[in-house]
Amino acid sequence: MTVADRWLLPDGIEEILPNQAFRVESLRRQVLDLYHSWGYDLVIPPLVEFTDSLLSGTGSDLDLMTFKVTDQLSGRMMGIRADMTPQTSRMDAHSLRRNGPSRLCYTGTVLYTKPRYPLASRSPIQIGVELYGEAGLDADIEVISLMVETLRLAGLEKPQLDLGHVGIYGNLLEEAELTKEQESELFDLLQSKSVPELNAWVTQNIEKQTIAKWILALVDLAGDESVLDRARELFTDAPAEVELALDELQAVVDALKVSSPDAELYLDLSELRGYHYHTGVVFAAYAPGVGQAIGNGGRYDHVGEAFGRSRPATGFNMSLQALVQCSMAHNDVSHLPSGIYAPVTEEAASGQQKAIAELRKNGERVVCGFPGQQPDYQELHCDRQLLLQNGEFKVTAI
Repeated sequence: MTVADRWLLPDGIEEILPNQAFRVESLRRQVLDLYHSWGYDLVIPPLVEFTDSLLSGTGSDLDLMTFKVTDQLSGRMMGIRADMTPQTSRMDAHSLRRNGPSRLCYTGTVLYTKPRYPLASRSPIQIGVELYGEAGLDADIEVISLMVETLRLAGLEKPQLDLGHVGIYGNLLEEAELTKEQESELFDLLQSKSVPELNAWVTQNIEKQTIAKWILALVDLAGDESVLDRARELFTDAPAEVELALDELQAVVDALKVSSPDAELYLDLSELRGYHYHTGVVFAAYAPGVGQAIGNGGRYDHVGEAFGRSRPATGFNMSLQALVQCSMAHNDVSHLPSGIYAPVTEEAASGQQKAIAELRKNGERVVCGFPGQQPDYQELHCDRQLLLQNGEFKVTAI
């Protein structure tokens, strides 16, 4: 590497410079305050853990996204976290062991071996919540509502939510009696929503016409609330668990129409994001002009088994940088908080220091000058200065 190239960062790894960093940190504080007001306790998981615990119960997807290193002390394999949800599951099951529902929130950088989609960051700042110990649908509704409030806090007046339920596909899949290889192929086809290829595959691999019709219909069961009525008509003879899953989705929709009437709801019964991880309702948040989801969540009731204490669980996480971008797109953020420039003075220096201390105590940003400095007020983010006038230090406009 040449001297000229030493400033380069790896693809997908970025730094956050002052103006953007201020916005990221400001929103982080606001979001964590919001979660605190809902009763969620902040936890700070470690950056690395042994892969035995970090990847327990999460499936191969997270395994492939996780950087792995060898611990020089123990010789065991460690992973750099690519998701903080398994870590909070360990905390709930092992470190906290609360008897009742446990609400946890977190924020921190995660690291991916490869971007989740083209041009995406490999080191996003993740922020999210997890609710353990409550199996009822009220828990799902609470975390979805909290995601909506997070979007509102970022300035999205009409949050866009995609809703699904992995139990529908899971129970239909049991009826199809496919091999593991066939299940993997079908999963990929449904996620790509390639109808011609899906039709050909189903014709070749699923003999029972009723089940074939159910599977093929999934890709078309997407849209507004009427999707649920169409699904009920189609799945009349399906396992009872499918009807239960549809009822749960209807209950979530009904609750959100009351708590978040401004939210735009989109139902997609073939949405299987995190299928090998989630067990019930799944959801994702979108923003106008952003092609990828800025937040994902759902129910995952079995992750704690690996830690000896399986508890019901539901939660979500979001990219803090993506939230900031939404905030910038929907709010006037061109003007960052400005400060006061205090030039060097040889007269009444102690008086100046007292004035500076008082201003800072009152929440003002005060930037002290150095001897001979020619200040660039724009770089310093200062629109006022502290000057000695008639024996008193006063703040005046620049």
